[in-house]
Amino acid sequence: MGSSDSVRVDSWLWAVRLAKTRSAATTACKGGHVRVNGDRAKPAQRIGPGDEVRLTRSGFQRIVTVTRPIAKRVSASVAAECLIDSTPPRPAKTEAPAPVSRERGLGRPTKRDRRAIDKLRGRS
Repeated sequence: MGSSDSVRVDSWLWAVRLAKTRSAATTACKGGHVRVNGDRAKPAQRIGPGDEVRLTRSGFQRIVTVTRPIAKRVSASVAAECLIDSTPPRPAKTEAPAPVSRERGLGRPTKRDRRAIDKLRGRS
């Protein structure tokens, strides 16, 4: 495989449990969702200690630094030692307004009721 101080980025993402499967890691690389040291990474790109890996998934970005390159999947406790997670905390979810309740049997809201409901929900 080459030198032991570097591994493929897709293999490492899978080994440290940032991707569920190796093929999912490869797909993320091909889709441009993985960056190594700021540049888009191809699946076969080699990474080593000190490299910064950014993985974007569902609109959220994980930022990790490689401390030990591994190619085989290991336990979660060992995998945690192979990276430094510097991901900022996710922003708190905004609370949704309480649902507007109507008396049973009143039927559909009138135009006036609709405007009052929209005003309560913060819509103009």
